Amino acid sequence: MKISVIFPLLLLVCSGCTDQNKQIAKQQPFPQDINALLREMTATLTQQKFEMRLLQRENKEHAAKLEQQETELKKQETEVDKLKQQLKVGQVAFSASLLATGSGHVGPFPKQTTLIFKHVPTNIGKAYNPHTGIFTAPVRGAYHFEWYIGTHGGAQASGAVLVKNSEHIFIAWEHQPSHYGSSANGVTLLLEVGDVVFLRLWVNTKVFDNSNHHTTFSGHLLFTM
Repeated sequence: MKISVIFPLLLLVCSGCTDQNKQIAKQQPFPQDINALLREMTATLTQQKFEMRLLQRENKEHAAKLEQQETELKKQETEVDKLKQQLKVGQVAFSASLLATGSGHVGPFPKQTTLIFKHVPTNIGKAYNPHTGIFTAPVRGAYHFEWYIGTHGGAQASGAVLVKNSEHIFIAWEHQPSHYGSSANGVTLLLEVGDVVFLRLWVNTKVFDNSNHHTTFSGHLLFTM
């Protein structure tokens, strides 16, 4: 009688254990499922890393292209500025007469004296300085200069020499014992940037000017070199 009662109880316990094991088995994945999930996650992560590196490389290439374009643009802007500057300094011409107002003689002086031409109707490029009488070459090139001197008769002659830096180039000379006389000269010079050109009144000579502007100094750039 005792044996027959215990046996059904054992069956019931075993049955309960089996159901519980089935539920645990359902809740916990098998090792092969975990490996598959890990493989899938690893593959996804690898793909994401690859795409990220690809985007980074594309961004770097894009940034490099942008930087190169900016560099080229700056170079072009620099070249344009240079061309504008060359065009600007390539426009050089001036004309000036000796006296700004009134009339009279300048000189004579015991030594050569720089003539300052104060009436300046034209000074393109601002290379001529009306305060000093000196023309300064803004660009290397060939320049042409002309000067005219006027005088009234008298004991003193009239002479004006064109000077390049400290070198005497050509002179205009006139000695008119009576009445009015004039003289002129011209020259073409190769000048470097910064070279100066001006006129000096010759020793013990004089020049005349009035509102008709008889005594003048002019120059212009022929072409750059």
